[in-house]
Amino acid sequence: MHLDPLAILTAFGLIFLAELPDKTMFASLAMGTRMRPLYVWFGTSTAFIVHVAIAVGAGSLIGLLPDWIVKLVSALLFAFGAFMLLRGGGDDGEDDAGGRTVTGFWPVYSTAFMAVFISEWGDLTQITTANLAATNGTWSTAIGAAAALMSVSALALVAGRFIAKRVPLKTVQRIGGLCMAGLAIWSLTEIFVG
Repeated sequence: MHLDPLAILTAFGLIFLAELPDKTMFASLAMGTRMRPLYVWFGTSTAFIVHVAIAVGAGSLIGLLPDWIVKLVSALLFAFGAFMLLRGGGDDGEDDAGGRTVTGFWPVYSTAFMAVFISEWGDLTQITTANLAATNGTWSTAIGAAAALMSVSALALVAGRFIAKRVPLKTVQRIGGLCMAGLAIWSLTEIFVG
């Protein structure tokens, strides 16, 4: 196993910049306002690591998946997330209800994992990772790409927690739900436009 520091930095820089405006970064931010951020980060990070492994190991096979199916499933998951956020946080016992709806490591972890795992198929960062692995080496690319994706997720979760401490939970839920609904619409329009 040969590691090239320049290839690691190249992969980190390219993937970090590509992921910043990506819908999964916004999904992480929204989940971080409603769920325990560390659990969300473990879920998103695991999904990113799996995708990096897939991209590095079998990047050419990604193109075989029907793109519209991936985007449709992604849209449905975002729509479900929007529904869950918008229906939560009633007036009676708002703090207790908000805490009980999305607690526990495994429910939060699996929600975050599935949201990222489904939506990252065929994503720009996955394709870029596959291309970099072909030219810059698999291990160096894998390390740089995984570190970049996990860093963007952490950044989004810190921002989400900062927002949650300064804005009422009900407002955060509504904004998060609207963001998720927007991501669902975005994913659906990608089926017909892209």
